[in-house]
Amino acid sequence: MTTTTAAPAPGIARVETTTVETSGRDNKAGWLFSTPFLLLYALFLIGPVVLGLIISFFNTATVKSDLGRFVAFENYADVLGSLDFWKSMWHSTLFTLLTVPFLVVLPLLAAVFASRISRNQWLYRIAFFAPYVVPSASVCLIFAFMYAPEVGLFAKAFGAVGLPAPDFLGSTNGAWFAVTMLTVWWTFGFNFVLYTAALQEIPEETYEAAAIDGATPWQQLRSITVPLLRPTISLVLMLQILASLKVFDQIFILLQGGPNLSTRPVIQYIYDTGFTTYRGGYAAAATMVYFVILVAVSAVWMIATRRRGADA
Repeated sequence: MTTTTAAPAPGIARVETTTVETSGRDNKAGWLFSTPFLLLYALFLIGPVVLGLIISFFNTATVKSDLGRFVAFENYADVLGSLDFWKSMWHSTLFTLLTVPFLVVLPLLAAVFASRISRNQWLYRIAFFAPYVVPSASVCLIFAFMYAPEVGLFAKAFGAVGLPAPDFLGSTNGAWFAVTMLTVWWTFGFNFVLYTAALQEIPEETYEAAAIDGATPWQQLRSITVPLLRPTISLVLMLQILASLKVFDQIFILLQGGPNLSTRPVIQYIYDTGFTTYRGGYAAAATMVYFVILVAVSAVWMIATRRRGADA
């Protein structure tokens, strides 16, 4: 740190300015503290990506120890020309379209509802967030019992009022409804926490002033809450799109991609080709293609966010 003193102009008081220069010792300390994270990041994130990229150019079989024959871009051509890959890609996209609206809007409404309650807010927050900490396998087993034909909870509920129960697990439409409802119930709590944290940053005096001016709760929500939460809503939307595009475990455990692979997402397609048909090189190429798609989606969101911030 150095201190410099500016020469005073006639009639102007002496001004002292302090300039803080970053020393080389501070940089070394920063790198030292960052080294453990950077090592883990390179070992478990960058390393697998580079290894997958290398394998994607070989005719690698997952049951052999060597990389196999170099095939250049042949695996990528097969992936881009595969009808099964694009069907699975559509299934992941359809799941995203079905779940994102519910998982962006419903947690927002629940967070606003919980924040306006004067007593026992903690109880509502725990109730909304609790399902998120349940393991996916347990959630799928619970819902599999509820969806079971004839003996399941829904079958008995429909039977009690004399109606036939929908075929949740044996039909395509029923399967999409089943996995959508499971996902909304299970992952609802994460976005609820994000909205709750953002709501706490809005001063209570803002709502009190609006109430004094005669604003109704709906007007407060529309004119105060939603505009001030717009950055959080944008973040939740992007995180939810990426999370839904990466769906795998609930569809794999509950439906195994069925019936007749009509719900198989792209990650299960990659898993099947890599560990069922042992086409490791092809599966790595499919992974790289899917990785590029996810990066492109993220890049579009970042560009849109920066432009909106520049216009604001």
